[in-house]
Amino acid sequence: MQSTPRGFRVTLPILLLGGLAALGVLAGIASFSSNSPPPAAAGGPPVTVAAPVVRKVTDWAEYTGQFSAVDYVEIRARVSGYLTEVHFTDGQMVNKGDLLFTIDPRPYEIALASARAKLDQAMGTREYTKRQLARASQLQRQDFVAESTLDQRTEESRGAGASSQAAMAAVRDAELNLQFTRVTAPISGRISAKQVSVGNLVTGGPSIASPTLLTTIVSQDPIYVGFELTDADFQAQIRRGAASLMGSPVQLRLSGETGWPREAKLDFIDNQIDKGTGTIRARAIVANGEQQLTAGAFGRVRLAASEPYDALLVPDTAIVTDQSRKLVMTVKDGTVTPKPVKLGPLDGGLRVVKDGLGPDDQVIINGLMRARPGAKVTAQPGKIE
Repeated sequence: MQSTPRGFRVTLPILLLGGLAALGVLAGIASFSSNSPPPAAAGGPPVTVAAPVVRKVTDWAEYTGQFSAVDYVEIRARVSGYLTEVHFTDGQMVNKGDLLFTIDPRPYEIALASARAKLDQAMGTREYTKRQLARASQLQRQDFVAESTLDQRTEESRGAGASSQAAMAAVRDAELNLQFTRVTAPISGRISAKQVSVGNLVTGGPSIASPTLLTTIVSQDPIYVGFELTDADFQAQIRRGAASLMGSPVQLRLSGETGWPREAKLDFIDNQIDKGTGTIRARAIVANGEQQLTAGAFGRVRLAASEPYDALLVPDTAIVTDQSRKLVMTVKDGTVTPKPVKLGPLDGGLRVVKDGLGPDDQVIINGLMRARPGAKVTAQPGKIE
């Protein structure tokens, strides 16, 4: 029997296994090639670009304001006496002249009657001295009465006239005191709660240092809103030609309100800047016919800080922060180009760009995470809403 060479017994199986492996690799390559995604486009990842919005805007300065009543009155007793009646409900609206309290009038009615009686007596004395003076004058012309007697009758008539004037003043004072027992509303507005109940003794009058406080009234329509302008803001107003500021429109809103639904007009600005705070006090007046504004409440106030001007606006989401700089990513010839910008305030949900951007620049408004400075991208047109 012929024997097979040893090298062939080893090499042939290896060759067969190697061929099978090669076929498997080729099959795997073919399978991988058929299932793999297509390669990325040569232009780079897609991003959405749009030109900045161009429209007229106005810069505004915002402040915290506090509402206050145009008129605030403390109702105090003007005469002393026992309180007999209260003619209102706590917290109600009252009109000017409405009766609020009644103080026991009887002592003042007696005082008025006494003053009138004294006036009648003084008037009688004045008439009597007048007649005496007339007789003395006639007799003196006939040399029947001494000159000194005429002088005496003249002084008596003058004194009686002065006494009658004093009696008339006393009657007027007694009438006022009687009138003051009926406490009426000096203004229209909302009244507070009564501070004194019926039956209590109240004190008042010119000799009383601190008359009894009965209640308070605050007017409702219109109403003031006061706020503080910083020194820088005030100087900016002066530079733009609004030194007096009187009559300037002011916009305001309450907590929970959106936009600026209320209009007011500036009616007062103080005459100096406070040395301690560096601010100057300003005040606007606003209609409050529906009585939605309450004295003491707070709101947001804004005052125009510039004249209307044409501005470029972009979404806040299109702005990138690079340390201390603000950047806007633009696309030019398919390449991402960052542009440092100077930003202004928000207006209608968009950010004003004051410098660094042109109206024809294509700003990346979507896909910023895929944009790198100097990298290639595929720009897709969009629109800033």
